Amino acid sequence: MSNLEALILGLVQGLTEFLPVSSSGHLTIFSDIFGIRKENLAFEVTVHAATVLSTIIVFRKEIWKLIAGFFSLKMNSEKSYIFKILVSMIPVLIAGVFFKDYVKELFGSGLIIVGFMLILTAILLSLSEIFTARQIKRANLTESKNKESSGRTVSYKDAIIIGIAQAIAVLPGLSRSGSTISTGLMLGVKRSEVAQFSFLMVLIPVLGEAFLELIGGDMSGAQSGITTSALCIGFISAFVAGLFACKLMIGLVKKLKLWGFAIYCLIAGTICLIYSFMS
Repeated sequence: MSNLEALILGLVQGLTEFLPVSSSGHLTIFSDIFGIRKENLAFEVTVHAATVLSTIIVFRKEIWKLIAGFFSLKMNSEKSYIFKILVSMIPVLIAGVFFKDYVKELFGSGLIIVGFMLILTAILLSLSEIFTARQIKRANLTESKNKESSGRTVSYKDAIIIGIAQAIAVLPGLSRSGSTISTGLMLGVKRSEVAQFSFLMVLIPVLGEAFLELIGGDMSGAQSGITTSALCIGFISAFVAGLFACKLMIGLVKKLKLWGFAIYCLIAGTICLIYSFMS
């Protein structure tokens, strides 16, 4: 993998990990169309670590509050929130244990499955926009401040349903953030909270997957065919892009501006299907 390839894939990973356009789908697109080699364990672990670090930095205050509350002797909202995150991880754990091989096969299907899943992402984003707009209209909320604060906090039932959405989003081209955020909005969860919950709930699964890859794969530079400079470039580009995308997505969810991503996913998915059928 060249330094330029590492830069491109790092930027793609960082941006699309948080924006509702599917990181796996876009990595497949760049791999198939531009011939960039992405099947590299060392690189994949590196860029995932970069996006996890960007999430931790963006939500550092919230994470510290959760940690401090968790070690309190009394039951509190922080402990309840952490338990909800753990509950949300159950579906993706089940998917990882029982359907991992099937998902790997789907990743080998090329742009066809990516195209269909991107279109499905567009549908989910559109439904969440329509649903929440109707909620606001029914509540006669005209002040932007009230719009942002409308809805409720995440319940245990919401956590498991959003977790199911995350498990389904392991399919290539189906956006994880798009699926979880859209599901949360359609459940009536407060917009200011749904993005935070969506990003925090993925930290442990991503770290766990990276750990399993580390102990089960080959991370040596000689075997992986990637230089230290390429790994560093991939990490930095994914980290910087992740910081930008994470902050941007939080603001867009609060302001109810996901239509643009829905249109983009619809166009990108359609192009993928056309490209697949013509090639």
